[in-house]
Amino acid sequence: MGMEIICYEEKFKDDFVKLNKNWIEKYFKIEPHDIEQLTNAEKYIEQGDMIFFAVENGQVISTCLSSRLHNNVWEIAKFASNEHFKGKGAGKLVFKAGMDYAIKNGAEKIVLYSNQILKPALHIYDRFGFKEVPVDIDDYERCDYQAEYIVTE
Repeated sequence: MGMEIICYEEKFKDDFVKLNKNWIEKYFKIEPHDIEQLTNAEKYIEQGDMIFFAVENGQVISTCLSSRLHNNVWEIAKFASNEHFKGKGAGKLVFKAGMDYAIKNGAEKIVLYSNQILKPALHIYDRFGFKEVPVDIDDYERCDYQAEYIVTE
């Protein structure tokens, strides 16, 4: 069976947590906002957000959270992939699913917060039309890069 993109299922919650913790701890440290997002997946789903998974042969290989920040502004967050499956395009597929979900649910702007050392992720953001803007949050010590995508009809 090929790769498929699926919406949140409780059976994949541990994969969401594990993939994100692995990449955060590889480059940075877990921060309070990470813990809040990773341990409360169901709360985000209940409020209309969505977590996407790229799954191949029953294995989660990439994930991301599409979350409404306020009004028509959404965020793509907790975007992580399994390092053992690089080059399959899973990251691009879940990222696009997150963007499409936000737009379908009224997003006029999609933002993301990252770090400049994460070159593969920055390449994906650029590929999907995100433009770097000044960082305007302090939720994460590691955040030195912010980008936004303005939705046009």
